[in-house]
Amino acid sequence: MNPHVKLATVTQADISPAEWQTRLDLAATYRLIAYYGWGDVIYNHSSMRVPGEERKFLIKRHELLYTEVTASNLVKVSMDDDLDESAGVNRPGFTLHGGVLDGRPDVNCAVHVHTETGMAISGLKHGLRMLSQPAVRFHNRVGYHDYEGITEDFDERARINKALGKNRALILRNHGLLTVGKTAREAFVLMKSLLEAADIQLKMEATGGELVEIPAETCEKVAQQYEHHDSGRGSADWPAYLRMLDAVDTGWRN
Repeated sequence: MNPHVKLATVTQADISPAEWQTRLDLAATYRLIAYYGWGDVIYNHSSMRVPGEERKFLIKRHELLYTEVTASNLVKVSMDDDLDESAGVNRPGFTLHGGVLDGRPDVNCAVHVHTETGMAISGLKHGLRMLSQPAVRFHNRVGYHDYEGITEDFDERARINKALGKNRALILRNHGLLTVGKTAREAFVLMKSLLEAADIQLKMEATGGELVEIPAETCEKVAQQYEHHDSGRGSADWPAYLRMLDAVDTGWRN
C-alpha cells in the first residue's frame, strides 16, 4: 500500500455481516481484474450494491491501484449524490455505476473495463458475433451504446440504461465493455467470457477465412443453459477464484 495515500476504512465489527461479505466479494473482483491484466492503473471500476441500503453502493477509492483495494477501504456512496474526486471517487466511474445500479434494481454488481480487446470489438460496426461458446452467453443479451465521450454527465445515464435494457452486457462503442449480475461472481465471469469471445472473434476475423457462425436456435439453447449453470453449479467456481487470489496475496481480505 502506498504510504502517502491516507484512507478512510471500516472494520468488520463496524458493519453487518452481509455488507462485509459484499466488500470481500467486490475487493476480490478488483484483485481478479488485476490478476487477469484487465486493469488500467487506477482507472475503470467495479461496483456492488450495499445489502439493506439499496440506494448505496461500494466502489474503489479513486487513487488506489486495483492491487491496493481491500474489503475495508472500499468507499460507500449514495447513487442519489453528485460526486467527483473530491469525495474520493472517480467521477466517470461514479456516473456510470450509479446510473446502472439505479436503473437495474435486479443487478447488484457491475464490472467495466477498457482492455484493448474490448475496445477493438467495440469499434466493429457488426459487434459481437456468435462464433464461439463464450460468445453464445450473450446471444440476444448484449446491448450497444454509442460513444459520447468520457462518462461524466448524468444525462448520459438514461441512454446507457436504455441501451443496456435487461441484457447481461453492454458494449460501449469505441470505449469498452460492461457486464452486470446479481452477484460479483456472475458479473466477473460474464466479463471473462465476453473478453474471451471478443479475443476469439478478432483472431478468427484476422485470418480472412470463412467463419462458421452458430445458428440462432442453438445460440438461444446454450444461452439458457448458461443462465441455468450460473444460477446453480456455476457458483462453485467463485471459491476457486478466491483460492487463486489467496495464493498470491491475502491482503484483499483486510
